Amino acid sequence: RRHKLYREELNLTSPAAPLPLRPEASWLQFHLGISRDGLYPRSSAAVSRLLRDMQESPTISADYSQDEKALLGACDCSQIVKPSGVHLKLVLRFQDFGKAMFKPMRQKREEETPEDFFYFVDFQRHNAEIAAFHLDRILDFRRVPPTVGRLINVTKEILEVTKNEVLQSVFFVSPASNVCFFAKCPYMCKTEYAVCGNPHLLEGSLSAFLPSLNLAPRLSIPSPWIRSYSFDGKEEWEVNPLYCNTVREIYPYSNSNRLLNIVDMAIFDFLTGNMDRHHYEMFTKFGDDGFLLHLDNARGFGRHSHDEISILAPLSQCCIIKRTTLLRLQLLAEPEYRLSDVMRESLLQDPLAPVLTEPHLLALDRRLQLILDAVGKCIATFGEATVVANDTAQRQSPAAHRAKLDT
Repeated sequence: RRHKLYREELNLTSPAAPLPLRPEASWLQFHLGISRDGLYPRSSAAVSRLLRDMQESPTISADYSQDEKALLGACDCSQIVKPSGVHLKLVLRFQDFGKAMFKPMRQKREEETPEDFFYFVDFQRHNAEIAAFHLDRILDFRRVPPTVGRLINVTKEILEVTKNEVLQSVFFVSPASNVCFFAKCPYMCKTEYAVCGNPHLLEGSLSAFLPSLNLAPRLSIPSPWIRSYSFDGKEEWEVNPLYCNTVREIYPYSNSNRLLNIVDMAIFDFLTGNMDRHHYEMFTKFGDDGFLLHLDNARGFGRHSHDEISILAPLSQCCIIKRTTLLRLQLLAEPEYRLSDVMRESLLQDPLAPVLTEPHLLALDRRLQLILDAVGKCIATFGEATVVANDTAQRQSPAAHRAKLDT
């Protein structure tokens, strides 16, 4: 009731005038740029404008994500991959029908995930989402939606623009006079788990939404290397070193690029330290050979002091890798194009820089070398012709990749 009166006093309940769709809107141009090769072209002006718009555009509404709504029984759960509700995230809408997923700061950059935490109860980190986008772009995968950091005024840009009374009801002022809010869900939905501004400003990541499922249907598929989400269980791949032989006999891993794309995703996840890749998604339009979307990366970059070798199981067990991926990794291992240096320079473009601490950046170089060592062992065992798959008509030289990296 108090929130309703507050909104009425500020005339916040009056409906907004309908806005026309501008063809030049960055959100629309981003969607139109999605192709069989990735979510955006290698040099995309639309993505640069989209990042700027997500950083600067005023919010016109805020709401819970579909995950939280599914848990509250307020939406159709059939399209939800894994309703969690454990970690608060909101959908913020902007002009020109743009919208982005907002994940607030939960953990400070210099804090490491405790050793005793299981991967499925780990924090979700806003800076991990930002860093994952930059790393994915540097690796030339272009499979992570554009993501940028932003300082959000939780009062003006969430509370005062939301029409969701449930979301309004979870805002409160802390004893330190900071404005806070928490998730309305079955798990961890207490004031102790709230996120708070300082007193109103709160760091967070904004990830651009993909086209709606009506316009661009997607498949959600369990990963063959899914982990056990229990305290003591083991999956077959964790105990059977020959597990990949079984996977290779199953369609579509038997006769498409799907297995190579799984290996790409494993390499990406190993570099970030993300163990929580239980599903992957892909656009149905591009068929079995389409690229895999690298979504939900907030559980990466938790422990810089630990390298989780098990994430590399698809690579080490199947002993196969795309030639273009290998060339890119070899380039980023060279002193003049060291991965940590390229990441550091790229992340300086984000408004919340520094996004990663120095130990996390240096861990990327160490993990990259472990990947190359694993490929080297495979080549020594099976030969380069068997391990390195030609995924382009013409083999590209390291010099060509160096030119792409510079652009």
